[in-house]
Amino acid sequence: MHQAASALAAVVRDELSEPGGRVVLLAGSGNNGGDGLFAAAELCRDGVPVTIVPTGSRLHDAGLTAAVEAGAELDRSAAAHPARFVATLGPATLIVDAMVGIGAGAPGLRGAAHDVAAALLPRVVERDRQRLRVIAVDVPSGIGVDDGAAPDDGVLLPATVTVTFGAMKAGLLRPPAAALAGVVRLVDLGLGPHLQGVPLVRLP
Repeated sequence: MHQAASALAAVVRDELSEPGGRVVLLAGSGNNGGDGLFAAAELCRDGVPVTIVPTGSRLHDAGLTAAVEAGAELDRSAAAHPARFVATLGPATLIVDAMVGIGAGAPGLRGAAHDVAAALLPRVVERDRQRLRVIAVDVPSGIGVDDGAAPDDGVLLPATVTVTFGAMKAGLLRPPAAALAGVVRLVDLGLGPHLQGVPLVRLP
């Protein structure tokens, strides 16, 4: 997880091109959220302001402790009032989507993750200077990881960059999700020997 988090933090630094850049981490309950939280800790130690918005029922304990001790702000009210929160975000804000990873099951977002994504979506897809960029952790939250399906209601944050770990997920290469993943950066975690025998997905 620390290796993945460091790679994620490096991509976030690359994408924070504007002066006064700020990171908003949408953190879910699982390891995906943990990756984001440890990355947040590393970024805070580098002087990058990070706000954590919990979108799950809990947060990765060690990751949260590391991030808060490094100086990250924890905003537990943002998910309850997402429209109000989104209105405070300037164009230099970079969204890190660590809400849901490969264990999500059926496509789509639920609960606070759905509400926060729905409030952010107009700012993510608009074409003027108020547009917000998104870095997805492993996969854009809510896609079909195997089949590339998108949620029926369309509530999903299209990524500018997706940082995926260990191996390419089929859903990042299959439409419609392939068009929602942005630039995909694969981080080698040395999992090659452990992937022997895993079925390959062949695309036309």
